[in-house]
Amino acid sequence: MAKKVNIEITNPVGLYASPATELVDALKLYKSHVTLNYGDKSVNMKSLMGVLSLGIPHKAQIEIVVDGEDEEAVIEILTEKIKSLEIGTIQ
Repeated sequence: MAKKVNIEITNPVGLYASPATELVDALKLYKSHVTLNYGDKSVNMKSLMGVLSLGIPHKAQIEIVVDGEDEEAVIEILTEKIKSLEIGTIQ
């Protein structure tokens, strides 16, 4: 069963290249499919170009959906990274 996490982007610049790269790189070790939803668009979160193409601004509400055998670990690493990078708050 897919796991979801909702995040509000709190960084004044939004989800920009540097933290996006760290998030994408952290996911490469996992097998689960990770989808980033923003507005009416969805991208594979393991694709840096996909994530950056969304142009996620400050105060944006995003949803991350993880589906696969290691989804619990993926949710854990994502929430830790988001907190440590100080780019958003988990809803």
